[in-house]
Amino acid sequence: MTKNNYKRVHEVVDRIPRGRVCTYGVIAEYLGITSGARMVGYALNNTGETKIPAHRVVNREGELTGRSHFPDDTMQERLKQEGVTFIDEYQVDIEAHLWDPSEES
Repeated sequence: MTKNNYKRVHEVVDRIPRGRVCTYGVIAEYLGITSGARMVGYALNNTGETKIPAHRVVNREGELTGRSHFPDDTMQERLKQEGVTFIDEYQVDIEAHLWDPSEES
């Protein structure tokens, strides 16, 4: 994945509204990244100095798989502060909070 693709991932993640989440796979599909969701995760792990809301990206089941990249329960706490509801300790209610960039006008 190129640095340009990293930038594209960061731009999409930066658009995820407060109180909403998106999945690695939805982002990959939207951007046409053939290497898939894993590459989106790599891009988020290489944000550099940017302040993108990576806490709003979850796996397809709504699980906070990226939480190990945040101190303690920071990812979960940030989402709860934004009004995201959970169906399990580390699983958001994906049906209630999924944001799809392709549906944005």
